[in-house]
Amino acid sequence: MATGRIFNIQRFSIHDGPGIRTIVFFKGCFMHCAWCCNPESQRYEIETLVENGKEKQVGRDVTVEEIMPEILADIPFYRRSGGGVTLSGGEFLTQPEFAEELLAACKDEGLHTAVESTANAPLASLERVLPYIDLYLLDIKHADSAKHRRFTGAGNERILENARYIAKSGTELIVRTPVIPGFNDTPEEIRAISRIALSLGVKEHHLLPYHRLGQGKYEGLGRKYSLDGVEPPSREKMEFLLSCAEESGLQCRIGG
Repeated sequence: MATGRIFNIQRFSIHDGPGIRTIVFFKGCFMHCAWCCNPESQRYEIETLVENGKEKQVGRDVTVEEIMPEILADIPFYRRSGGGVTLSGGEFLTQPEFAEELLAACKDEGLHTAVESTANAPLASLERVLPYIDLYLLDIKHADSAKHRRFTGAGNERILENARYIAKSGTELIVRTPVIPGFNDTPEEIRAISRIALSLGVKEHHLLPYHRLGQGKYEGLGRKYSLDGVEPPSREKMEFLLSCAEESGLQCRIGG
């Protein structure tokens, strides 16, 4: 039985998939996006986070058997709302063995499964989990690999290659783009991402406006927040970028 390292389980969520969901947040990521709202997820190591002057441990090791009762406790809500379980992070593909076991256990219970991911991982990791995934919420952040690397620490080549693999698998795929001022918030950049989404054969492209809700965690972890002073995009700006994305003919919306 595989052991996984997580940092949170969030129940009664209405984001990251349809209906009421339980989200399991994996610790560890292959990238370090400048705007990440979960900086405690980026490193696999168990860390100490200072919040309101108090220290707390971030990260714990669990087995599927240990966390399934918490997931199954909300089955009535999943069934009434069309919800289920979502794996997020961090990047769940940093722990493919544990992810596969957890997703398989959820499918054995008849649960809808979704993942929120960049798919920036070896193809072998993706191949082992994809048969157990109903919905793949795939972040595509930029069409230009050099700019992608500058802001996230990794190029986009493997992400786009894996996106094509997911699309061909028949798994339901939705492309999501965090809209970050100074990174990808021009009409040309959003149109380029929408063209990529269109080429994948997906139906939906979601634009997620930048926010600073996780900024305080950086100080609590002893790290610098590199986007300090960057303001979230206005509603008017988001609606304009939405209209640019809609030129592709995809179903587009603000928020995920």
